Amino acid sequence: MTKVAVLDDWQGVAKTSADWAPLQARAEVVFFGKAFDNEDDAARQLADFDIVLSMRERTPLPGSLINRLPKLRMLGMTGARNASLDTATCTARGVVVCNTVGGANSEAATAELALGLLIAAARAISVGDANIRAGKFQEGVPIGYALAGKTMGVIGLGRLGSHMARYCKALNMNLLAWSQNLTPDKAQAAGATMVSKEELLSRSDAVSVHLVLSDRTRGLIGAADIARMKPGAILVNTSRGPIVDEKALIAAVQARKIVAALDVFDREPLPPNHPLRSAPNVVMTPHLGYGVQETWVSFYPQSVENALAFLDGKPVRVTNPEALTKS
Repeated sequence: MTKVAVLDDWQGVAKTSADWAPLQARAEVVFFGKAFDNEDDAARQLADFDIVLSMRERTPLPGSLINRLPKLRMLGMTGARNASLDTATCTARGVVVCNTVGGANSEAATAELALGLLIAAARAISVGDANIRAGKFQEGVPIGYALAGKTMGVIGLGRLGSHMARYCKALNMNLLAWSQNLTPDKAQAAGATMVSKEELLSRSDAVSVHLVLSDRTRGLIGAADIARMKPGAILVNTSRGPIVDEKALIAAVQARKIVAALDVFDREPLPPNHPLRSAPNVVMTPHLGYGVQETWVSFYPQSVENALAFLDGKPVRVTNPEALTKS
């Protein structure tokens, strides 16, 4: 019988977000609620599966893993792209890759979370919450500050960055923006002033990162960039962890140089003994950016459709059509 693996269901939402019955009538469907320990663990647990339905970039799917899955015939991914998936290896193996479309609400959801992290960092909301739960009140809660009149620097003024810019504009913040491809006209259209990366970092009271992880953006914000930031400035990252140099970030928050508001990390889930877990000046969420109900009820039904279409011999939303001639 065909076996289907549903990966990365960390919040336990997959089963209730789609009707799996049509697929379960034709295949054994196994839901994986925890992350794999490493590639060896993933290869061992997925060796017998014909179809793997993954969630964004949670489980890395490099060629080295793809080549260790002898029965794999179809791989589903959610979203338009997956930087951690080696599509070329899938194509060479004849493994059909299918994606999902839509999910526009996930863009707003990520930007909304970035705004929430910004406000939580500015007002020490997590500390106040912990205080009340511990039977205390205001004692020891850092003094916050109003965001109105402060300067927000947006790094990456695409769809998500533009959402964040509008939210911050509504808070009466002054907006600066920078990215490799940004133009003054595009910045002005978003209500921002285009400046250099160096000027943005040195002038901003808070900085929010909205870039796609690539060779060009990996480590884009390094130790010298963080050193330029104002004492106590907030760095919000809801994009991808490796865009910011992790060692430099840890050093800066441990020294109480800046405040970090993070939804993403170099390794996810964050390891139990990771220094960010105990670092001061950090507000964290477990990569919740796009993970809202509206996203799940779009992603998972399409994943089911993709698997059923493949079993019918009529695959849809195929990103590597060359594989069809080999499969």
